[in-house]
Amino acid sequence: MGWTRVDVDDVVSPGERLSWPKTVSIGLQHVVAMFGSTFLVPVLTGFPPATTLLFSGIGTALFLIITGNRLPSYLGSSFAIIAPVLAATASNGQSSALGGIVVVGALLALIGVIVHFAGVRWIDLVMPPIVTGTIVALIGLNLAPSTKANFEKQPVTATIVLVLLVLSIALLRGLLGRLAIVLSVVIGYVVALIRDEVDTSAIHTASWIGLPEFHTPTFHLSVIPTFLPVVLVLVVENIGHVKSVAMMTGANFDDRMGRALFADGLSTMIAGSGGGSATTTYAENIGVMAATKVYSTAAYWVAAAAAIILGLCPKIGAVIASVPSGVLGGITTALYGLVAIIGVHIWVTNRVDFSRPINQFTAAIPLIIAIADFSWTIGDVSFGGIAIGAVCALLIYHTIHLIGGWRGTAGARGA
Repeated sequence: MGWTRVDVDDVVSPGERLSWPKTVSIGLQHVVAMFGSTFLVPVLTGFPPATTLLFSGIGTALFLIITGNRLPSYLGSSFAIIAPVLAATASNGQSSALGGIVVVGALLALIGVIVHFAGVRWIDLVMPPIVTGTIVALIGLNLAPSTKANFEKQPVTATIVLVLLVLSIALLRGLLGRLAIVLSVVIGYVVALIRDEVDTSAIHTASWIGLPEFHTPTFHLSVIPTFLPVVLVLVVENIGHVKSVAMMTGANFDDRMGRALFADGLSTMIAGSGGGSATTTYAENIGVMAATKVYSTAAYWVAAAAAIILGLCPKIGAVIASVPSGVLGGITTALYGLVAIIGVHIWVTNRVDFSRPINQFTAAIPLIIAIADFSWTIGDVSFGGIAIGAVCALLIYHTIHLIGGWRGTAGARGA
């Protein structure tokens, strides 16, 4: 847990730290960077925001411990969980959604153990870029109807927030540019207050210090299938982010990959057991490291402690929970689209060749299934657009690859 003190404002490695005042300031930048996305997930899913922040801080601390305090990363709320949580809550209540999150965490932790001993090569074989990109993209596109519903409740406010977001990205530089989402939400919230669209009653009654709301999970077989594709997304996110940190620091974190997956899985299980959202490594905080060149894990301990403190302030949770539909509708019109674009980014960075039928159909069919939200019910078990789409992506790719490869057809060749 020790760090070597350095005074240079150049590259600071994971095992080093600046002076504590500078380390604290960098840590607080990480809090600001993660805050916008982390608080939006519980607001969108109906979970207690303070609870999610608390488990986010606890999860980050666990991640640092399990990875040997060598891998700088923050565990914030995963957007991939939103669609299955909304579906589970609508059918069997919020506790069933928490049960789904616990199952996601358990499976992710299990994959982490396998990766620790077997490496990640098998993941690349089972889920090549065309499959992983498709699964990530279809989760974002499946959320389109929910953001439309929020947008239409307060269209004027939603439009203002969306315009503010675009202008912030166009006009602002540096850290402010990275905080365009937070700024747009804050300004949009003020606009909603002026338009009398915010219910502030819970804010006035909330105390400044206290434990957040805790809820226990229940497990329903009918909702579990919807959550399974999220496991694949979290695996892809974690591996991608660990590789990004390795590239920036020049260190080799291959031996920490399994630990990272296990830590995120354990964090997700703990969060789901108490009423929090699933966690994942955060690209926003990787962006802060890229901008500051400070990769010290000490800064992440500061961020974890700050998140825990925020989670123990019910009044902050009440403010977050009061964000109105118009603000959410405006910001999620962009954010849900960005989830889909991450899938596209996976295709682009891996140079997926869409002139090949194997790639065309692996992406095309699942995307339509997710956008239209196909459903299939067998007894008490219901499969939604995300689950069906993810399974189809895997089946279509491997069927064409195996049978087409055996037959020697041109359509079977693809990236």
